[in-house]
Amino acid sequence: MSYILAIILSYLLGSIPFGFLLTRFAGLGDIRQIGSGNIGATNVLRTGRKGLAALTLVLDGAKGVVAVLICEKFFPGSGALAGLAALLGHLFPIWLKGKGGKGVATTVGVVTALSWPIGLTIIAVWLLTAFFFRYSSLAAIVAIGLLPLYAALFGRADILWLTIVIEILVIAKHGENIKRLINKTETKIGKAHATPDAQ
Repeated sequence: MSYILAIILSYLLGSIPFGFLLTRFAGLGDIRQIGSGNIGATNVLRTGRKGLAALTLVLDGAKGVVAVLICEKFFPGSGALAGLAALLGHLFPIWLKGKGGKGVATTVGVVTALSWPIGLTIIAVWLLTAFFFRYSSLAAIVAIGLLPLYAALFGRADILWLTIVIEILVIAKHGENIKRLINKTETKIGKAHATPDAQ
């Protein structure tokens, strides 16, 4: 029962749509009607409000951290499940009829809370890929796609299953980006507002 409670609480925390709420409070209307229609930091940046986009990025990551740490404190051993529930909440928020973001920032938060070396590795790989190829979405896909490898390299066999599930979920959410990358129609960093593709 304690694990079930941890999952429910983490899902609800993860489903808080910070990008949607912040843009509403800022008087920018419905973020889902702007740009890509996603609720994450990348799309918030398309409003021209860099500070708001940065805050969205931080809060989306923070909810992953908080979900894991709180559940581990009160329900020992539930951290990985709580992290997955928080990510699912972000990807499929009940408040927005299941239409959430792409999960990169929340993934970084979840993984960092479970293993800070892996969290830092995700960020480093994102930055390197973005620097050399100039595609925010490609950087996200590569950084998250290698998650199981990071878990293996850092000896975290206990969360290997979680990294595989996260990898599948996040890459699936980037389906449209993958199509545009293949068709060479994806926007490069610098040609439009871009941050880590962390919707």
